[in-house]
Amino acid sequence: MTTIALTPARVLRSEWHKLWTVRSTWIMLAAATALTVGVGIAIAASYDQDGGEAARFDPVQFLLFGTQFSQIILAVVAVLFISGEYGTGMVRSTMVAVPRRIPVLWSKAGVVTAVTFTATLATLLVTFVSGQLFLDGTDKELSLTDPGVFGTLLAGTAGLTALALIGLGLGALLRSVPGGITAFIGGVTVLPEVLRMFPYDVMDSVAKYFPGRAAEGLMTLRDTSDYATTGPALLALTLWTAAILAAAALLLKRRDV
Repeated sequence: MTTIALTPARVLRSEWHKLWTVRSTWIMLAAATALTVGVGIAIAASYDQDGGEAARFDPVQFLLFGTQFSQIILAVVAVLFISGEYGTGMVRSTMVAVPRRIPVLWSKAGVVTAVTFTATLATLLVTFVSGQLFLDGTDKELSLTDPGVFGTLLAGTAGLTALALIGLGLGALLRSVPGGITAFIGGVTVLPEVLRMFPYDVMDSVAKYFPGRAAEGLMTLRDTSDYATTGPALLALTLWTAAILAAAALLLKRRDV
């Protein structure tokens, strides 16, 4: 009887196959792309530089407003990727096949990173280029070759990828699809805004380094007091992501399936 060696590459290939054979993955990635591009084009097409609140928005962030919604979709994909296995019971077969367990989490994280980063970068580029077709001659006219523009899109992509990984970590921690999604929405999108409501400068400063606000700030071309600057924002997101995934790995190793 031939024994097939368990290697990191085989675990990674297995997780890649799991993600792409689920129909909801295709549907939600397409929805995230369509939402980001559609909202960007709609906002650009209706922009009037002579008045309104839109005039005060950062020119890049302005076009990427749809990511406020698509980031939740990407996180849901990540949560389903791991929590869905607990719901169906497939996780038992997975852990029998990979008894060390931890390689499963890292492989899932690798797949989420590759898929989210690639899809998101392409989406943000299409959104920016498409939106600029309607902004010719306005105060928000930009080009990909303008200083800082491509770097901002790249940083925004990294931020959204980190948010998806945080969703994966929350799904692994809670082992529940509703729980993971609720924790992501509450902790990433709602809690920072609640903190900003308190009449204390320290609360506003702390909120800037929560994952949602940090990722949002990475999509701004120009530094503003509303967000942390690029370096600290990236560091904050990296630390949040690493801490949540590390906690998930520890519990995955210690508790029963």
